[in-house]
Formats: sequence, structure tokens, C-alpha cells
Amino acid sequence: MSLFKKIFSKDKKETLDKGLEKTKTSFFSKLGKAVAGKSKVDDDVLDNLEEVLVSSDVGVETTLKIIERIEARVAKDKYMGTEELNDILRHEIAGLLSETHTTEDASFQISKDKKPYVIMVVGVNGVGKTTTIGKLAHQFKDQGLKVVLGAADTFRAAAIDQLQVWADRVDVPIVKQQMGSDPASVAFDTLSSAVNQDADVVIIDTAGRLHNKVNLMNELTKVKRVMQKVVDNTPHEVLLVLDGSTGQNAFEQAKQFTKATEVTSLAVTKLDGTAKGGVVIGISDQFQIPVRYIGVGEGIEDLQVFNKHEFVDSFFNRKE
Repeated sequence: MSLFKKIFSKDKKETLDKGLEKTKTSFFSKLGKAVAGKSKVDDDVLDNLEEVLVSSDVGVETTLKIIERIEARVAKDKYMGTEELNDILRHEIAGLLSETHTTEDASFQISKDKKPYVIMVVGVNGVGKTTTIGKLAHQFKDQGLKVVLGAADTFRAAAIDQLQVWADRVDVPIVKQQMGSDPASVAFDTLSSAVNQDADVVIIDTAGRLHNKVNLMNELTKVKRVMQKVVDNTPHEVLLVLDGSTGQNAFEQAKQFTKATEVTSLAVTKLDGTAKGGVVIGISDQFQIPVRYIGVGEGIEDLQVFNKHEFVDSFFNRKE
């Protein structure tokens, strides 16, 4: 029986369970070896657990936090059996995610008092940025919201073309210019069009190159400044898309982008194809930025709102 109240639909929960299967299998295989032959949690078990967490891409800093919390429990309770370790890990990880102000949402929601609600999406090429934008547009449209896309990644013609494909697929309007155009100009036109259309949500794609962080920072700052000429205090959200399958590389990308611009939320994609799902826990904790969305499959419905209770529940509930 789950410790957490079920708030996802059965289909969504099954998709999440399946999407985390590789991560769970790898993690619990390692955990089983870490406690083999041990009846209580001692220094050896904690050392082994530390290695398990780090090798599962939870990250060194977050791993040390978890180990310290378990050590405190052991010191307080004097004795802790290894069979209790799963439940303790489960609660400590849920606690860490709670500290990053991760939402309790079970559905795609936006602030109703900001119209249009403007999301600027950042991330390197290849992480699933455009796909995430398309799936987000689909989800918002399904709620009856009017969505406008802006193709401000003008550095690559392919980026504009890919976003056009998604706009056609989801049947939402897109504002674009030619490759090499000024991204800020595209953002300005997008917001102007959205205001004229009385749109509810605007999603702006931006360039994904990181080889020159100063240029990226300047570009994103300019895009923000120009958008604010149309709608005050925009963007309302800066969403960083990370590829979960890259593990520690995703940490480095988060580090670089948080230096280049103010990131307010995260989307972690491609979790279904990797055993590195622990990266969700580590990145959220280390950067103190809430994870809002996770990608657990290729289908248009397989971008899910990240709910820490459901994530932890799926992670620790295994079919024997």
C-alpha cells in the first residue's frame, strides 16, 4: 500500500512507473549488494549506500546530505535494521524535494492572474527542448487555454522548422522569422501577437548554445528586456530543459545556465531511456530550483507534471 495519497490517474501513474523502471532496477540492484549480509545500518552500510547514490547520479552534495540525515537517525534510534532503509531513504528524498518548493500539482497549471503567462524555455540543443515546448503547448491547449509559440532560437534553421512541426501538430499559432534574425525581435513580435489574440500562454524557444556563455547571457537578457516592453515583468517563468540520460553532464548544464540567466523551473527529459533518474533528485536539491515537468516517454502525453509524492512512490514501489 502506498504511503502517499494517489493523485495521478491510473494511466499516468503506470507511465511514470514504466518510465522509471531502468533507474529503479539499477538502483535497487546496487542497494541490495550494499546491504547484503547486513542486518543493521552501520558505517559499512552507509559507506556502501553513499557509493550507490553517487553512482546513481544523485550527485555528491545531495548524497552527503542524505547520508548525514540517515546518520542522525541511526544516532537517535541507536539501532536501525537494513530492512528499514527503503522507507528512510524514501522519506529523506521526499523531504529534500519538498525543500526546493516543488509544487503539489497533478495537472498542468499556470497563474491565472498573469495574462498572457509567458514561459521562456532555455537549454542546449539535443535535450528535447523543442519537443518539451510542443508537448507543453498540447497540454495547455487541452485545458482550453489559447497558446502562442515563439521561435526565438534563430541560430539554427532546424530549430525553427522543428517548432513549426509541433505548432502544426498541436494546431497552435507560431510567430517566427528567418534564420539569423534578432531573437529579441521574434520575442517582441510573439508577445505583441499574443496580446492581440488575447492568448493565455506564450512559450518562447531560445538558442541552445553554451560555447560562449557571455553572448548567451547578453542575448537572454536582451530578450527579457524587449519582452517587458510588451508585457510587464516577463517572462513569468524561465524553464530550463535538461536531458536526464546525460547524468552528470546535466548538472554541468544546469550550472552554466543558472549563471547565464535566472532559471525558475526545470524540465528533465528522457528518463524512460536511462538508469540515471537520480539526477532529478540531485539537480533539484543542489540548485534549489523546482522540477516542474519530467519526460517519461516519447508520446505526446508522456510529458508529466512532476509531483514529488508520485515520483518517490514510483521510485520505491517495485514489483516483486
